[in-house]
Amino acid sequence: MNAIILSIGDELVLGQTLDTNSAWLSQQLAGIGCDVAAHRTVADDRAAIAEAIREEAARCDVLLISGGLGPTDDDLTREALADVLGQPLTLRSEWVDELQRFFTRLGRTMPERNKVQAMLPEQADLIWNNNGTAPGIRVKWSGVRREEDSSASQASRLNPQPCMIFAVPGVPKEMKPMFADAIKPWLSDRSGGAVILQKTLHTFGVGESTIAERLGELMKRGRNPSVGTTVSHGVVSLRVNARFESPARAHEEMEQTVKACRTVLGDLIYGEDGDSLSQRVAELLTASGKTVATAESCTGGLLAGSLTDLAGSSRFFRYGWVVYSDEAKHKLLDVSQATLAAHGTVSEQVVRELADHARRVAGADYAVAISGIAGPGGGSQQKPVGTVWFAMSYDGGTAAQRFLFSGDREMIRDRSVKMALTMLRYHLLGKRFPF
Repeated sequence: MNAIILSIGDELVLGQTLDTNSAWLSQQLAGIGCDVAAHRTVADDRAAIAEAIREEAARCDVLLISGGLGPTDDDLTREALADVLGQPLTLRSEWVDELQRFFTRLGRTMPERNKVQAMLPEQADLIWNNNGTAPGIRVKWSGVRREEDSSASQASRLNPQPCMIFAVPGVPKEMKPMFADAIKPWLSDRSGGAVILQKTLHTFGVGESTIAERLGELMKRGRNPSVGTTVSHGVVSLRVNARFESPARAHEEMEQTVKACRTVLGDLIYGEDGDSLSQRVAELLTASGKTVATAESCTGGLLAGSLTDLAGSSRFFRYGWVVYSDEAKHKLLDVSQATLAAHGTVSEQVVRELADHARRVAGADYAVAISGIAGPGGGSQQKPVGTVWFAMSYDGGTAAQRFLFSGDREMIRDRSVKMALTMLRYHLLGKRFPF
């Protein structure tokens, strides 16, 4: 079984909103052995939507349409689908009743305009929406299968297995439960395909080419499970996909490949799937009963924020200082004016003093200090933009290291936070910092 995902909306075409629905749906479909052949995005135009439905339904078993089911004039998926099917839209009284109940619960009168959401193609099935006002739609389309050979007869081009079309709301909090509760079970019973398992492993600190070189044959094209890489915000992630007829075989092969990747890359891998670097550090701090403080200059509190964004951070996070100016470094964390004058704000000596004093004042087990030049100005030949000094103070000493990051201000600050977390992570693991 193969599928195509069709997303509807001017905001998607114009790039004003990121299409996260298609990515999520693709992952869900892969998990039940349904191959996703393509994603397509169309503006809020009735004729364009109808054309896209005809074209895509003609070359897939399942067409998933996301968006265009709202109550406004630019929500045109219902009308376009009815045009393709050659069916009139009919009012579903059961959904009108549900809309009345929905607005009554809110203490409001139902706008007359919302009744349009109860209009569905005559032969379509209504999919209940427990989280909003737009029901989903399920309908079978017995159209013409597109063939590469234009000389093929009309009879040979008829689709022997009609395409099943599903239309769901574009709002993720409505779309996801609707798919999980009503559409995924329906497809799972009929997919008859291989089981596809997916896992993502995250690394930070080395480049994509280095990762690929180390993994070698594990990334060979055509391998099953396959191993590929993606890069986002300095994090190189390994995508492991296992496709087998047997679920047990898929799990076994997946685990063997993940184990092989971990054997090669070791502690470079900091987490899986939804894990973040800050989450992993928080888990290590919590497990060890240790606490941390931060002293930041160029990152302006981003490091502290990455840790305190996490629930339960009060167990391990003590203090956080943003000491952007020399005056703040001296007054708040007792960095000597002689050190600042002799070595400058961005220096090993300054971050060492920041970390040492922060740990002492906070009474923390660890303190991490950052000072750098994030740009776009402020650099020099000796200290170019992207120069960042880090120090970590702990019971036993203070370690300091310099890095030179490329990119714009946002990238330099982001990489600085991740590198500081990585330094702390390796120390908590009791491992040598490899960079």
